[in-house]
Amino acid sequence: MSTALARIAEIARTQPTSRFTSLAHLLDIEMLKQCHTEQKAKRASGVDGVTKAEYDGNLETNLGRLHERLRSQAYRPQPVRRTYIPKPGSHKRRPLGIPAYEDKLVQSAVSKILTAIFEADFLDVSYGFRPQRGAHDALKTLNHLFITKKINYVVDADIMGFFDHMDHPWLMKFLAHRIADKSLLRLIHRFLKAGIMEDGTWRESGSGTPQGGLVSPILGNLYLHHVLDLWFEKAVRTQCLGKAYMIRYADDCAPRKFQVG
Repeated sequence: MSTALARIAEIARTQPTSRFTSLAHLLDIEMLKQCHTEQKAKRASGVDGVTKAEYDGNLETNLGRLHERLRSQAYRPQPVRRTYIPKPGSHKRRPLGIPAYEDKLVQSAVSKILTAIFEADFLDVSYGFRPQRGAHDALKTLNHLFITKKINYVVDADIMGFFDHMDHPWLMKFLAHRIADKSLLRLIHRFLKAGIMEDGTWRESGSGTPQGGLVSPILGNLYLHHVLDLWFEKAVRTQCLGKAYMIRYADDCAPRKFQVG
């Protein structure tokens, strides 16, 4: 984490009601270059057809032009290219949205900024796409609960089509709890509204954020933090006769655990 992002993370942690007014300037050439370096070389390309190797061929010029478009607010995300991949453990396929190459860089940079801000707000029940809070960490917590607590009921829940159905106005409100930089909020909104290209046909994205987008995981965690995690902690747990625990891995509440009596 850069010094600037570390400072933001510290402010977010120590000042939980603060709103950040100046963030868009962090999308500089240095950060964009770091995001380019972090991209995997053999990933599929979006509607632009540009690969990492091709972009790397004229890197300094490409990054300079991208940064200028971001600085002048002339940058416009392209629609994601929709494809389908097999769903593990099922004969069904799930949709995957592949952003254009420069959109991958900008989404990655925005994701770093959002993570620095909102990581301090997320609850311990939340796992997945968070630093040091992956699948193995969730399983470790789950095992600890089974060993140390008397578990009477286990509820396994998955939110069907979650990433495709997030409400955009509510998501923007959740972002605005901590972000007052209109330029960054406008950029995120443009990503949400960029649309989907499937079989050569553009389709409006009225809700959700396409799976495959690099900014989607942090946006999903932020949305579920407000509509699920806080609800569980403030409404469900306080009304239980016994004790209740939840482990959420992205959009998978697996499991929710109730101890009764």
